[in-house]
Amino acid sequence: MSLEDQLKNLFPDHIPEKEAVKPAKSTIWLQEEPIICKYEKRKGKPITILEGYRGADDDFKKLAKDLKTKLSVGGSFKDGKIIIQGDYRDKIMEMLVAKGFKVKRVGG
Repeated sequence: MSLEDQLKNLFPDHIPEKEAVKPAKSTIWLQEEPIICKYEKRKGKPITILEGYRGADDDFKKLAKDLKTKLSVGGSFKDGKIIIQGDYRDKIMEMLVAKGFKVKRVGG
């Protein structure tokens, strides 16, 4: 017997209200200009660089941590840029668009 059935037995006159599903609020400030997503090789190893965020550095650091966690890769935040180890441009762009950011791909 489910919880809903048990509640109906206890309160037969009660009519449950349907709750509207609210989209998750982003705690990171969204900007109008696109974030630049580019690919480079440093010392022969591929990296993905995100730059162009105009908000607070703390917000960009949270975004960097979130991206690194979801992709299970290493990276860093330096000089207003997120540096991710490996070529993950497509996955990163999908994640940022899902969060509400505009993204521009630069380079090959």
